[in-house]
Amino acid sequence: MEDMLKADERYSRQVLFPGIGETGQRKLEGSRIVIVGCGATGSVLSSLLVRAGVGYVRIIDRDYIEPSNLQRQVLFDENDAAESLPKAVAARRKLQEINSTVTVDAHVEDLTPGNCEELLEETDLILDGTDNFETRYLLNDYAVREGRPWIYTAAIGSYGVTMNILPGESACLACVFPQSPTGPTETCDTGGILNSAVNLIASAAVTEAMKYLVGARAQMRRTMLSFDAWYNDRSEIRTDHPRAGCSVCQERKFAYLAGRAHAHISLCGRNSVQIHERHRPIEFAELEARLAPHGEVRYTEYVLKFTRSPYELTLFPDGRAIIKGTTDIGVARSFYARFVGS
Repeated sequence: MEDMLKADERYSRQVLFPGIGETGQRKLEGSRIVIVGCGATGSVLSSLLVRAGVGYVRIIDRDYIEPSNLQRQVLFDENDAAESLPKAVAARRKLQEINSTVTVDAHVEDLTPGNCEELLEETDLILDGTDNFETRYLLNDYAVREGRPWIYTAAIGSYGVTMNILPGESACLACVFPQSPTGPTETCDTGGILNSAVNLIASAAVTEAMKYLVGARAQMRRTMLSFDAWYNDRSEIRTDHPRAGCSVCQERKFAYLAGRAHAHISLCGRNSVQIHERHRPIEFAELEARLAPHGEVRYTEYVLKFTRSPYELTLFPDGRAIIKGTTDIGVARSFYARFVGS
């Protein structure tokens, strides 16, 4: 009874809101969501939804925490950055401290065509906290094929954008963006980002997620909403109908899901290259002994960091690595092969 009273008190102000009420709160507590990417946007998405009482939250993120993240990634602190903790691991710790009644499942993984079905299955809603269109197109393929709703959200500079994708009811991502942006594009490292812009657009996405989870689909927005928090520009594009001839939701061609559009090595967008190595478990203690004569090396159970100027290698237990200090895939591959193996 005491636990029940505590739960009633925790969500009491939310239950008072007519759009949710007691019935909606029970639906939230029985919901299962997955958030792909737990950087700036994903931190806000997960924090708000865990505080709202969503019963099961799966976090998928490939990256680790560094000091430059702390300005906008609200779940992390200086100790997390000093330890270079994987974002998914640190997020799980913080989220369980926020709400111990919620199940938080963390995966330190890069979402790929080979693992997306396993990582996205058995969830009611997919939320986008990623930083690249390659992963978003993969999410879109999977969601359309499975008839699973997802919410696209992105932020850069002072600008944020979000869109609900309801397969069979609304436009999908490929309806609005038939092709991935080409050429140089702004990233947080080149264009900067305001933490307020992240919070603004992620909060809008969370509200839409809650509408879906409590069954208020009629109130869900059928537009792609964009807002510039600095210049006060706002726009909406109607997305209430799929685009005729869309290769994904109309012709059902899932190129990203099939793997035809997935690069083995991809840029991280911060003077870094990510190298995907599957089924290659790494023994950190053994590797540390080999690397120590060649540069600075330290490790935890989650990551190994090796610095040999001008490059820094962050290695994960499954063999995946991020090489910092270059955007040249050939240089990154050579550095990896030299010190980890080919």
